[in-house]
Amino acid sequence: MKSKMHLNRIKKLSVIIFLFLITMGCYEQSIDKLTSHQDKMRPNILLIVVDDLGYTDLGAFGGEIDTPNLDDLAKTGITLTNYYVAPTCSPTRAMLLSGVDNHLAGMGTMYNEQSDNQKNKVGYEGFLNFQVAALPNILKDNGYHTYMSGKWHLGYDEDTSPKARGFERSFALVAGGAGHFSNMMSILGTKKAPYRDDDILIDSLPGDFYSTEFYTNKLIEYIDSNHQDDKPFFAYLAYTAPHWPLQAPIKSIEKYIGNYDDGYEVLYENRMTKLKSLNLLEHEIVNSQPLLEDKAWDSLSDEEKKRSSKLMEIYAAMVSDLDQYIGNLVSYLKDIGEYENTFIFFMSDNGAEGHPLDQSFSEYGIAAKLETCCDHSYENMGAADSYLWYGPEWARAGVGPWRRFKGFTSEGGIRAPAFAHFSPLNNASVKNSMIHVKDIMPTLLELANVKHPGSQYKEREVMTMQGTSILPLLLNKVDHVHDQHHIEGWELFGKTAVRKGDWKIIQEPKDNYFSWQTPLADNYKWQLFNLLDDPSELNDIAETNPTKMSEMLDAWQSYRDENGIIIPESVMGF
Repeated sequence: MKSKMHLNRIKKLSVIIFLFLITMGCYEQSIDKLTSHQDKMRPNILLIVVDDLGYTDLGAFGGEIDTPNLDDLAKTGITLTNYYVAPTCSPTRAMLLSGVDNHLAGMGTMYNEQSDNQKNKVGYEGFLNFQVAALPNILKDNGYHTYMSGKWHLGYDEDTSPKARGFERSFALVAGGAGHFSNMMSILGTKKAPYRDDDILIDSLPGDFYSTEFYTNKLIEYIDSNHQDDKPFFAYLAYTAPHWPLQAPIKSIEKYIGNYDDGYEVLYENRMTKLKSLNLLEHEIVNSQPLLEDKAWDSLSDEEKKRSSKLMEIYAAMVSDLDQYIGNLVSYLKDIGEYENTFIFFMSDNGAEGHPLDQSFSEYGIAAKLETCCDHSYENMGAADSYLWYGPEWARAGVGPWRRFKGFTSEGGIRAPAFAHFSPLNNASVKNSMIHVKDIMPTLLELANVKHPGSQYKEREVMTMQGTSILPLLLNKVDHVHDQHHIEGWELFGKTAVRKGDWKIIQEPKDNYFSWQTPLADNYKWQLFNLLDDPSELNDIAETNPTKMSEMLDAWQSYRDENGIIIPESVMGF
């Protein structure tokens, strides 16, 4: 049995090398002329998305949390240091699975948070709309098994479910978050968190459910059910960790007891020191600014320090558990002989979650939830009936040199850790080229030798992809994907940004809800930054560069017009 598996592995690896050489241009034959057997040997795709992971949380990006499996994948693969996403989760996911800007793909804003002037408008449906052809649909049409496990957040109904968008098997949390144990704790309101097992809404979870473990094992189950038929698979593993509420098994938390007793300021300095020593970033980086409302660690009482450090212990446990179970999945792929033939892409969906612990979120009813749902005694922190997050001070350590965090269009909200790993490509390299989440779908399609349907898909009109394949970059055929004239923009809840080359402008709307979130006295106007000189966005140079500012405002208008952006009249979200 082992010798047969070894022979199959050799056959598969030889085909992978053959495909790789074709991609590199070493053969003149077209990939389209491959035999059906060779077509079956197209690479598997494993797309891993984690929720609210900070830029510096992994060891490979400067963190102290125990993440050996992810670190090994990153360090033997291709680390992407300049990878951009949306400020929050579902807009990022919409772009990831469509290759199209979120304002066109249905997630111009978060589900149920449209302002009056956005309601009933194309691009603001609150689900992955049918103006796009979804990645799993296309891959399934072209001979791939398609599996999903974890967070969906791209449609609540059956006709917008993972199954409806091409996943042949799926176990999905439909909402944007939930508790991590079996009690189905919702993050908003008092109803149970909604889960779909394929197309069926379920009433309960297994008694031993722990999200990170369960999602991983479910995906392994799906892959295992068909791996003998020689069809490649596309597996989308979308964890909810380390999204709040912070919850983890006691044994996981115990590994980190005492590790954060020195506080968040020491953690920030330690991570920045290590990040710089890794030489990941091509520009000189400096410390970001703390928020005006941030509390100095030494100003906390002993009890406050005790509770705050435990929040970070729980968070670290959740990240460490992600690493453990991803390691189990990698081991499984090795055991069945599919590891060398699997392209792995890992990313976080946005920056670290930085809402202050005393923020009421009254519009969501979270304050009332905190009063009724949970036991927040020190001993119970991190348990299934606790509902906690770690606050802006720890989040600052998570985002490292970047400004702000989740929900913002500054670097801390939209620059995420990411890496690619595929045996025929791996050269242990670091890519500093600017890459956007919209670029991933075209990359995966090119890797799979699958063409996007263009403007027509299943008798409906769809948008062509806006992203650009990064496969030439991964193959070292080019130094960058987007040139200095490329325009990339962002907008969510009225916060806006546009980047053109090394230049970037951001704008944060004037409203009391946002006043605690920025240290700049005059933050409600467009600000201009040169990311080459100032990657941490510390020095607004708009007034001294009027010509460049005018050029960037023109770039913003181009981005806004192209993507049908509707600035909200009122803001509910982050």
